[in-house]
Amino acid sequence: MSAMEARLDALQRRLGHRFTSAALLQRALTHRSFGSDDNERLEFLGDAVLSLAVSELLFERFSGSDEGDLTRVRAHLVREDSLHRAALSLGLPELMRLSEGEARGGGALRPSILADAVEALIGAVFQEGGYTRARALVQSLFGEIIQATEADSWSKDAKTELQEWLQARRIAVPAYRIAATLGQAHAQTFEVECAVAALNLAERGQGKSRRAAEQEAAGRMLDTLRKTDQPGSPLQA
Repeated sequence: MSAMEARLDALQRRLGHRFTSAALLQRALTHRSFGSDDNERLEFLGDAVLSLAVSELLFERFSGSDEGDLTRVRAHLVREDSLHRAALSLGLPELMRLSEGEARGGGALRPSILADAVEALIGAVFQEGGYTRARALVQSLFGEIIQATEADSWSKDAKTELQEWLQARRIAVPAYRIAATLGQAHAQTFEVECAVAALNLAERGQGKSRRAAEQEAAGRMLDTLRKTDQPGSPLQA
């Protein structure tokens, strides 16, 4: 057995699936720079399977969480950074098929290339072994972090949530300004005003730093807007 064959054998053990089609496995590891028989179609399929499998695992893990929480956790799990780490755990850098130029440029370690390859492998496992086998692979890659995390840890900060709330309603983003600085220089408390000019609303928050004060003001603005965003209110007009 050659060194490459030994690496591919080890990869299949880590995947929990032994391919009957060597060409399918090879395709999943082939970047478009190498040739036309690349992994982009498998990546497309794997992306969909990954999203479904992670959604199912999150649905089971966080039975008391709402759609927003589940969506945020899923977005963090299927992003490039997470897939890149999974690729490294699978040993993909030494298995990727790249053009000479791409290889010389460090393509085998490029996070985007490796993340795409993970999705392609999930797609290949799904194509040959079905959803149950592909789900098992996703669980082996992400199950530990799903079990270890809490949905609240992925929640957005108040400023981000406020901005998205306003943008979804086509309302200009808020403006923040320091309204007052309280206390001595070594122990200051900042008071920040958060204003939404289009709605003629303003809320204030305090904190030991400007950022903390902005977050509190944004949180208070969100509370006000949510109470106001009811049928018959000005926001619903």
